[in-house]
Amino acid sequence: MKYKRILLKLSGEALMGDQQYGIDAIRLNDYATEIKAVIDQKVEVAIVIGGGNIFRGLKGSIQGFDRVQGDYMGMLATVINSMALQSALNNLGVATKLLSGIAIEAIAESMSRQRAIQSLDEGKVVIIAAGTGNPYFTTDTASALRAIETMADVILKGTRVDGIYTADPEKDPKAVKYDTLTFDEAYEKGLNIMDMTAFTLCKENAMPLIVFDMNKAGNLLKVVRGEKIGTLVQV
Repeated sequence: MKYKRILLKLSGEALMGDQQYGIDAIRLNDYATEIKAVIDQKVEVAIVIGGGNIFRGLKGSIQGFDRVQGDYMGMLATVINSMALQSALNNLGVATKLLSGIAIEAIAESMSRQRAIQSLDEGKVVIIAAGTGNPYFTTDTASALRAIETMADVILKGTRVDGIYTADPEKDPKAVKYDTLTFDEAYEKGLNIMDMTAFTLCKENAMPLIVFDMNKAGNLLKVVRGEKIGTLVQV
C-alpha cells in the first residue's frame, strides 16, 4: 500500500444518494463497505464528514439564522452523519472511535490528537465529527487540520466526480481533467477544490490531497494502493 494512514473527507451531500435530503441507507452502506476494504488491508483511516445533507451553516445565515448559531447547527449535522457512518461500519464488524470537536458526552469523546492517534494505532476507524469545533470554519478546514494532527500521509477527498477539471464537468462537456497540480497552480487557476483556509493549511504543512470519485466501487482501495485515480494536488 502506498498510503498507510489516510484522512478521508466525505461530503454530507454525498450521503443523500438519489434523495433530496437526509441519509440514503444504500449509499451509506456502500461507503462503509469501501472503507472496510481498506481497513482489511491494515490501512489506518480517519474520517471527516460534512453536514450539508442536513444543514449548512452559511446557507442558514443567508436565510436569517445568526451565523455562529447556524455554524453550530451545521456541526451537529456532521455529528448525525458521523453516527450513521459509525453504525454502518459497526454492522460490518469494523471497530470505530467517534470523536467530536464539541463536547457531547453521551455520544462521543472529545477530539484530542492523542485519542485519535491511539485509536488509529489500534486499527480503529476514527470518525471526527463537529468540524474544528469552532464557527466560521468549514469541514474542509477540519479535514486539513485533522490530517495534520493525526500525521496522515494524505487527504483523500471523495466526491461524485473523478478528479479536478478546468471547469465543472457536469456543466461543461469540454472540461479537461488534471492528473496532477501544485497548490500554487490550483490557486492561480481559481479552481474550487477546498476553501482557502484548508488549502493554506495543506500547502504550509506539505499535506498532499487527492480528489477522486468515491461513488465508483473499488476506487478508494485503488487510490490507497497508489493507482492513478483522481487528481493529486501537492506542493
